[in-house]
Amino acid sequence: MRIAQIAPVWYPIPPTGYGGIELVVSQLTEGLVKQGHDVTLFATGESRTDAKLSYVFDEAPSEKIGQVFPDLYHALHAYERAEEFDIIHDHSGKIGPGLGFFSPTPVLHTLHGPATEDAKTLYKALSKKIYFNAISNYQRECYGDLNFVGTIYNAVDLDAYQYNSKKDGYLLFLGRMSPQKGAHVAVQVANKLNKKLFLVTKITEQHEKKYFEEQVKPFLGKNSEVVGEVDLKTKIDFYRHAECTLFPIQWPEPFGLVMIESMAVGTPVVAIRNGAVPEVIVDKKTGFIVNDSVDEMVEAVKKVGSIDPNDCREHVEKHFSTKRMISDYEKAYEHILELEKSKKL
Repeated sequence: MRIAQIAPVWYPIPPTGYGGIELVVSQLTEGLVKQGHDVTLFATGESRTDAKLSYVFDEAPSEKIGQVFPDLYHALHAYERAEEFDIIHDHSGKIGPGLGFFSPTPVLHTLHGPATEDAKTLYKALSKKIYFNAISNYQRECYGDLNFVGTIYNAVDLDAYQYNSKKDGYLLFLGRMSPQKGAHVAVQVANKLNKKLFLVTKITEQHEKKYFEEQVKPFLGKNSEVVGEVDLKTKIDFYRHAECTLFPIQWPEPFGLVMIESMAVGTPVVAIRNGAVPEVIVDKKTGFIVNDSVDEMVEAVKKVGSIDPNDCREHVEKHFSTKRMISDYEKAYEHILELEKSKKL
């Protein structure tokens, strides 16, 4: 198949630091190339890929994240070439699928974000022309009656995430410095347990800096260390040696790549029950799921020694491998093309 992959424009592919969606897009793109497909990746100029790379920005306009112009210019560049492809897979923001509504080539849009009321209204209108994939059943239920072709979970490249059963006894928080991600909760848990905590986090946008200064920094103890953004290899090393990863999510997370990254190397996850968390973690086998309580997280961390690291790895191998994700997307593309063909008969 001739496949276009439209990545978000804000970070390179693969990401050099923060970038969960970007990592998934990279793994999918490279996997499709290895399967023999003719793939064009619409990303930024410093991106690295074995696919054909097409771009309008030499470097990712990260400092303009959320602004309309970069997103629109990037999406226009991709969709003006729509007739060159059999299918377009759009991972970008709402502008991309909006343009996809007018595409002569069928469009699959993977929903990477939460089902806000505005998003549901927009995608319901777009559903007349484009196809959707959910990244969890929870997210799919929240969006309701869209033109879904399925639920395809995100994945990790297990060859890159080396298994490790020996842990160093520290706790790990990895995610944006945002109230939604709950770094303030992770700090409280570490303080109560008097355990070392590494916060591998992005603090670049103004709202992230404000949250950090007001709700996290004042409570950091000598046992907590803010690392900042790191490359993939360093991030995996943090996962591999952690006693457990804290996922104190404060919003209805549509998937949660952090959880499968952690389990892939054999590190259990202690997470708050929200969004797709119960779909990703097997409670009491690959980690612990608790209600929204610091004390419950503390008690769960005390029990992570009962988790077999091998069970964590096997769970990811079975449900969240790139091999499975790539195969599922190939089937989705084929299904869409069959549906489009039947419309013309």
